[in-house]
Amino acid sequence: MKKSIFVLALAALFFVSCGEKKKEEVKEIETVKEEVKETATEVVADNLELGKKLFTEKTCATCHNPDMKVIGPSIKDINKIYNEQNGNIVKFLKGESVAIVDTDPGQVAIMKANLDGFVKDMTGDELAAISAYMRSVK
Repeated sequence: MKKSIFVLALAALFFVSCGEKKKEEVKEIETVKEEVKETATEVVADNLELGKKLFTEKTCATCHNPDMKVIGPSIKDINKIYNEQNGNIVKFLKGESVAIVDTDPGQVAIMKANLDGFVKDMTGDELAAISAYMRSVK
């Protein structure tokens, strides 16, 4: 009888001590998740900031206003059509897809000439930043 109680006590002690270790591991995992989330938020913010800067510096803002048509369609109109047609702004900027917003041949030719002037020197990350900025305009 004493042996049975002793074995049960050891088993209970074992389970309690393992439970504490798991709680510590869970806390560590939650801390890492929070750190990753904070880092991801900072990266997204930096990417949007870079995109906005490039959008302005590369003269996109000359033709595209966030809310209204200037020379080209507004960013909101571009977003609406790209969302509806599941378009890819980066592919368009790289010249890998056709214009889906303003399809007038004369306007497309002007736009293509402007894009060819600055896109060739941009990295994929920079183009993705411009796309992220444009998509952030609501």
